[in-house]
Order: sequence, then C-alpha cells, then structure tokens
Amino acid sequence: MMISSSRPFALGTFAAELGPFAGMVIDGRVLDLEPILGVRVSIRQLVDDWDSSFSHLQLIADEVAADAGQPVETLVAMAPMQPAGQIFQAGANYRKHVLDLMAAAERRGDASDGLSDGREQARAELEHRLKHGRPFVFMGSAHAMVGPQDDVVLPYDTTQHDWELELAAVISRPARRLSPETALDAIAGYVMCNDVTTRDALNRRDTRGLGLDWLAGKNSPTFLPTGPWLVPAAHAGDPMGLRITLSVNGRVMQNESTADMVFDVGSLVAYISGITELRPGDMVLTGSPAGNGASHGVFLKPGDVMEGTITGLGTQTNRCVAESPVELESGGRLPSAPVGR
Repeated sequence: MMISSSRPFALGTFAAELGPFAGMVIDGRVLDLEPILGVRVSIRQLVDDWDSSFSHLQLIADEVAADAGQPVETLVAMAPMQPAGQIFQAGANYRKHVLDLMAAAERRGDASDGLSDGREQARAELEHRLKHGRPFVFMGSAHAMVGPQDDVVLPYDTTQHDWELELAAVISRPARRLSPETALDAIAGYVMCNDVTTRDALNRRDTRGLGLDWLAGKNSPTFLPTGPWLVPAAHAGDPMGLRITLSVNGRVMQNESTADMVFDVGSLVAYISGITELRPGDMVLTGSPAGNGASHGVFLKPGDVMEGTITGLGTQTNRCVAESPVELESGGRLPSAPVGR
C-alpha cells in the first residue's frame, strides 16, 4: 500500500445547477476539477486511469491555495463515483457481528436472517473459518446506490429493514489472481457504504435448501447510501484500523473497529480476484460490524434518521421514508442521482 507524505485530499461528486461536478476536498473546501482537468471530468474517469490520475491530483493538491474552492458545507454531496462498476459484498466478515446475529435469532425464535445455530457453535465455526475457510462474497446492484444525504425508501411489503455500515474499497486496475500481500496495490481508495438489508426477505419458505435470497434482501432502490468521499488509499490510513460508527435517531448502534474483520481487506480482494477479474471502478464492500438492528431487536421505520461515520471518510445522514404503493402503481419514480453534467 502506497503511503503519501503529501497534502491529503479526498474526491467527491457534487450537485450543481448545471449538473454534477467532480471536486477535490481539501481542508473543508471543495475545488472544482473541471477547469483544471477538462469539461465533464468525473471521478469514475479518474479511477479508470488511477495510476496517472493520482499523481496529477496530488500535484494539484500540493499546489492549490488554502482558500481555493467553496466551503464544503455549502454544497450537496452525491455518491462520489458514478457510475460504479461491479458491486462485491462480503457477508459475515466481523466476528462479533455474526455471533450477535445468531444470538438475536435465538431470542426471536426465528431464522429470518438464516442464522439460527447456537452461539458457542457459531464461535467454534468462526474460528475454524478464520484458520481454514474462505470469505463469503456475493454481488449486489449498483442501481441501489444513492448519495450520503438521500432518503432511504423502505419497501411496504416487508418489515425488517436493517442498517449495515461498511468500509468499501474501490478497485484501480484490472486484477486477476492477486495475493493478499499485493491486493492493496489494486485499490484506488475507500468509500463508506450503508448496505441496508431487509432481513425478512432473505429467507424464503418457497426455496428452502437453496440459500438466502440476496437479491431481495439487499437491492431495493436507495438501499446503498454511498459517500460522501472517495479517499485515496495513500491518505486513508490503515484500512484495518478504522472506526465504524452508526447511530439511529441519535442512539449509537454500531461502534466497532475494522480490526474485527474475519478476513482483512487484502484477503477479500485477493479472494475475489481468484474467482473473477476485478476492474477499475468495481467496489468491494468488506462486511458490517456488530450492532445491526437484528441484534438490538429493532428495525428501521419511516421517520428514522441514520447517521454514519468511518474514520476519515466523512459523514452520511439518511432519513427513512415509506414506499407508497399508490405512487408506484401510477408510474412514480424513486429518486436517482444524475450521472452527467
């Protein structure tokens, strides 16, 4: 992993009257990159040629005046990278998270999240998996992605909507069969994602024996608030030493270190690259720590406000709203972020 001693910066995409623009975030101010790098430049374009882009961006950051740009609080941040590539999602990748989910399933007397074994058995299985097993990774839809301040729309036909704040790595180059030791070199930077999950959609009675229904549980529109920043790996610090914190209506629900991961970031990226080719713009969500709604015995409802932070990656604030069957039947559209200026 490359560590820079130069001026730290982050990247974001911001709403504007003429359309979104790519910006560099330095010391609480946002520099519009379009006058410097060209009309319609996007964060995705920069990631697609990251080795060259990062060097150029670092020069800009090192030379820009301290008062350049606009105060960040005067702008509305969108999902930083649009469009995203493939979305890879790691499941059951925090020790305490898995144990708490299993204990909660026992208390509820159900298996709606597919986790119903005893806690001691789960602990033994986790330790065995850490020593001998492999990561568990599935794929999600980029169409679920919204910005860090957008509403999260809760489907009307399910009830157990849950939060899952996660660290996500953004891939910088084509990657195939990497080793865990070299995998971090294929990461452009890190973003924050809240991988919202409908737990009572995961376990279907009509398909017993076929596994959990990840499509139904994970990919409703607006279920992936992302951003506000893409922080280059060179400025993000140790990805295994970041603090993940999420509150609902002011009550802290998740507060854990990425050090609790079962498989670290490099191992996850290496594992995925051993199965398929990773490409620039792909995102690897690294799993959610303990403190989900299922473990607290509460789930999201309309009017709830989630606030999430990960060390150095900014803050998300998302309000939950109810999906209206009437609006959908009449052709109403859910909110989506524009991708061009």
